[in-house]
Amino acid sequence: MGNHTATPDSLPASAAPALAADFSQHTPMMQQYLRIKADHPGTLVFYRMGDFYELFFDDAEKASRLLDLTLTQRGASGGNPIRMAGVPHHSCEQYLAKLVKLGESVAICEQIGDPATSKGPVERKVVRVVTPGTLTDAALLSDKNDVYLLALCPTHNRRGVATNVGLAWLNLASGALRLAEVAPEQVAAALERIRPSETLIADTVVDVQANFGVPTLAATTRVPAWHFDVGSGAARLREQLDVASLDGFGGDSLTCACGAAGALLLYAAATQGQQLRHVRSLKVEYESEYIGLDPATRRNLELTETLRGTESPTLFSLLDTCATTMGSRLLRHWLHHPPRDASVAQARQHAIGALLDAPSSTGLDALRTALRKISDIERITGRLALLSARPRDLSCLRDTFAALPDLQAIVAALPAQPAALTRIGAALEPPGECLHLLTSAIAPEPAALIRDGGVIARGYDADLDELRDISENCDQFLIDLEARERTRTGISNLRVEYNKVHGFYIEVTRGQTDKVPDDYRRRQTLKNAERYITPELKAFEDKALSAQERALARERALYDALLQNLLPFLADCQRVASALAELDLLGALAERARALDWVAPEFAADAGIDIEQGRHPVVEAQVEQFIANDCCLSDERKLLLITGPNMGGKSTFMRQTALIALLAYVGSYVPAKRARFGKLDRIFTRIGAADDLAGGRSTFMVEMTEAAAILNDASSSSLVLMDEIGRGTSTFDGLALAWAIARHLLSHNHCYTLFATHYFELTQLPAEFAQAANVHLSAVEHDHGIVFLHAVSEGPANQSYGLQVAQLAGVPAAVIRAARKHLVHLEQQSIGQPTAQFDLFASPPYAFEDAADEPAQADAPEHPALEKLRALDPNDLRPRDALDLLYELHELAKSVPDASR
Repeated sequence: MGNHTATPDSLPASAAPALAADFSQHTPMMQQYLRIKADHPGTLVFYRMGDFYELFFDDAEKASRLLDLTLTQRGASGGNPIRMAGVPHHSCEQYLAKLVKLGESVAICEQIGDPATSKGPVERKVVRVVTPGTLTDAALLSDKNDVYLLALCPTHNRRGVATNVGLAWLNLASGALRLAEVAPEQVAAALERIRPSETLIADTVVDVQANFGVPTLAATTRVPAWHFDVGSGAARLREQLDVASLDGFGGDSLTCACGAAGALLLYAAATQGQQLRHVRSLKVEYESEYIGLDPATRRNLELTETLRGTESPTLFSLLDTCATTMGSRLLRHWLHHPPRDASVAQARQHAIGALLDAPSSTGLDALRTALRKISDIERITGRLALLSARPRDLSCLRDTFAALPDLQAIVAALPAQPAALTRIGAALEPPGECLHLLTSAIAPEPAALIRDGGVIARGYDADLDELRDISENCDQFLIDLEARERTRTGISNLRVEYNKVHGFYIEVTRGQTDKVPDDYRRRQTLKNAERYITPELKAFEDKALSAQERALARERALYDALLQNLLPFLADCQRVASALAELDLLGALAERARALDWVAPEFAADAGIDIEQGRHPVVEAQVEQFIANDCCLSDERKLLLITGPNMGGKSTFMRQTALIALLAYVGSYVPAKRARFGKLDRIFTRIGAADDLAGGRSTFMVEMTEAAAILNDASSSSLVLMDEIGRGTSTFDGLALAWAIARHLLSHNHCYTLFATHYFELTQLPAEFAQAANVHLSAVEHDHGIVFLHAVSEGPANQSYGLQVAQLAGVPAAVIRAARKHLVHLEQQSIGQPTAQFDLFASPPYAFEDAADEPAQADAPEHPALEKLRALDPNDLRPRDALDLLYELHELAKSVPDASR
């Protein structure tokens, strides 16, 4: 499931016997179906039959299992029973949505012939293929998530090793096309950032993980390798963009990315069965353009998804107060693409500041109220380009364009006009001709579907208005005709009537037939009356009897023509959609800054991170009171060794520093009293414990793999978060690794590092490196319990309070007592013997290497009474138990010689 082949060389064996090569043994309709199925062997075929989409043979069995449909069997074809399952055509979207979520693709096969004139089966063909990466229907899309189709095209050296990988990804719903070329080891990070819903790879690729260094993708589609030809891809890309060269898009140096783009465009156009008219621009992304966030960092910071896989509470869920779904999707994109260029962030912050400085009634609040009237015209434009826009899409487009002048006025009235808002205000200019066309053509409240009629506005087409008048005013016409004919003929009892057998007629009693005019033609003779038809009535009958059907057909033709007439305005629609999304997002960030008491960060040319009274944005929203803390990193203070109790807030402190930095470079205000940032190129995190059993990696292997990536890639402008490194192995191994890693980060990477640890031996590191400093999270112990202060203070912690935290977690009291007793024993043993843990940073580097040359001190036996006292918990003693214990201790004291005390 979820792995398809677009154009295989042969039919899959699983389709037999239904898809036998010799179709002549089957009925004509089954022959038609099997030929269509042969072109889409890896895809479920929805075959239109009347009011249902039917599935046959193996498709029927699969769909019945996935969709919980009833599997039936009717007759036989080619000597095999015909297994069937079907879904109603008017409600197929819900079934398509479920199949796409499961990674399946569906070919929609419609009737295109006329049943009245067809000899044999009605002509059918596949009009589009619905795949996980090519969704455009509103019913199939999530409002706040973009759906990307991505293609991978590697280049190899003579030894067959991939040296470069071209990426091309397309948001078909909006027409946004992007290209990039990355090193093979960067593919996993790129895929985590893009999150494609479907990935195209060549059918010659055997092992995705081996070729691209990524786990097997959930929805992959294999296409012929020649689709990835670089030369053909570049030509197809130039043809799509209607340009002679890609230099204007920054694509002059692209190679394998063009091959990926060629395969992508070919596949996307094939699934839609038409041109991609709205794909008119291209953005080439470079690694140096954005702050690097590897997959582990994106997960650990919980930008758009929690570690548990839920959508909230995350940074995205906290910030997303956007009035439009376009703004929400742009927010998601910004969070995963923070620019390294601080000027981009500053331009966004200036726009936010202008919104906050304006009076609420005419500024931010007025803007957000006006934005709530805006529809998702980004996706409407995509459906318009694919000629699949529905009537209410067009009415929403019309109403949005009509609301643009009010938004422009609000932006223009702001006291400050930073460049970003000036640019957005100019882009909000409505396309007048398009608005006029939509206003004149679409009814104020159109029907949901064109087949229901009532979509085209009155006054747009005279013929349609006449047909509607005939259909709607038939009774009035007959009354008026009857009155005129009575006056003209003098027959007072003349009647104009209708029945289903004879249609419209004029009825005259036998005694009045001598007054019948010459233009009356006898239609029927009754016992006491004659029925006639006149040329006028005949003409009306021809119109009236087919008026409704002809009106629907005329409306369909006018609607199709309208869609064609709107195509020249696609660029205008995309311009307005982009401006609306950005304006909405800036308004949402301003609202969050005002509501959450955030401040504008500063950017400086010199290095460093200086945060005063910083707060974790998501945690703060979940607790009643949050303790703010400072964080200062500079060239003189590169690494902070963070010690303190579990649950004390070490991880929160580290994550909030990274999130504040990321928010600053996104362009948002930040949760702090003051924040100042120098140059930042990447953010790395090594937090938490997780294994990768499917990939054959233990928890410790995952930990070391992530640590290796940091040590290999972090630069002097990177921010690194290291939490409890080395805890997945033995104490001495872990301690040695933690010390060596911290030392390497200081001496080689020179990066800004927050290094949380429970190895107190590491707190001696600042004695060796002046750029290291100790800080700790405070806690207060009370009656073997603990109170966390969550405040960061200078200096190392004095203990970890592990037993107290275990007690809070509900570990049985007996276990806590046993652990406390054993802890005393271990501490005494450590004091009595020279150990590696207390001499780790002595000179030479490991003092315990020479410890064997020194005589070991003999352990003095402990008095049994003292041992008994240390093992007990006074809080657990009842008065009678305490008295018994006192007698027992007295006897022990008498039974042991003084020399042993």
